[in-house]
Amino acid sequence: MKVNYSQAMARAVQESLQADPKVFLIGSTFAGLSAAGRAAFAPVLQQVAGRIMAAPVSELGLVGAAIGAALSGSRPLMDIGAGSFAFQAWAQIANEAPNMHYMSGGQTRVPVTFYCLIGIRGGGAAQHSHRIQAMLGNVPGLQLLLPATPADAYGMLKWALQESDNPTVYLSHSQLLEDEEEVDFSAPMLPIGKARITRAGRDVTIVAHSVMVTRALAAADLLARQGVEAEVIDMRSLSPLDRETMVRSVAKTGRAVVADECHFSFGVGAELAATLAQEAFGSLKAPVHRVATPDAPIPFSPALESALVVTPEKIAAEALAVLDFRKA
Repeated sequence: MKVNYSQAMARAVQESLQADPKVFLIGSTFAGLSAAGRAAFAPVLQQVAGRIMAAPVSELGLVGAAIGAALSGSRPLMDIGAGSFAFQAWAQIANEAPNMHYMSGGQTRVPVTFYCLIGIRGGGAAQHSHRIQAMLGNVPGLQLLLPATPADAYGMLKWALQESDNPTVYLSHSQLLEDEEEVDFSAPMLPIGKARITRAGRDVTIVAHSVMVTRALAAADLLARQGVEAEVIDMRSLSPLDRETMVRSVAKTGRAVVADECHFSFGVGAELAATLAQEAFGSLKAPVHRVATPDAPIPFSPALESALVVTPEKIAAEALAVLDFRKA
């Protein structure tokens, strides 16, 4: 069946609500400003109106309520909205939910799912364009899921709502919500914590996650026109993190580019590049290169914003630079 990313998420929510009476929703704007996304969720939300808790503008209180509900045996899906809004509940997300299992000596579990819509979306400006995955990746105890495809949007959300016993932050990207693909809903999902090689290649490895996967694949198409075979890895989750697949790929290609929408300094790309520099050093024929957003606030101006965006052309150019590297 051909569905878009939003429809896949809506189906995961619907099936989870039907399968487990402990699942309920806090908030109901999972598709952000996307008209197609809201259309996908509308019928589901109408069917389950009795299992939706109203969400006034109080992120700290609502996230606290979601954690309390999870501690009491429920499995809430908390719609935080834009990733930037998570900052209003940072103490709960980063210092309460992920620590409870450890601080209770393993006696307590917190099966809560926090939904955030991240990314440079077009006109979001400095306060609504955050990519919070790097900051959250520094918090032990949180699971970070970043599906790049409708199939993973469905499978990973359903897993978080029905199977996970740990606090999960599910991060979708505003520019993925209307992406379409054929999805076999009966097919088993690749396990959580396992990266996917979305395109095989022999010359250079491009490591990506979330919306960068789509752009990395487009970059691979550009490179193919120049006779370069790029291998593209979709990390899928950042915690747990599949280091083995990255290292194995670089052992084959000898070169790596990490594409990341986070800011260049201290972003996800920095961690992935450091991993490759340490664990794949013997295989590298050139330094690991990174493509990321410059260390500046995201401007509202479309022209200025577009200048900061990581594009397929920028990724391809960095891959060519890696291939042109010559040791002195």
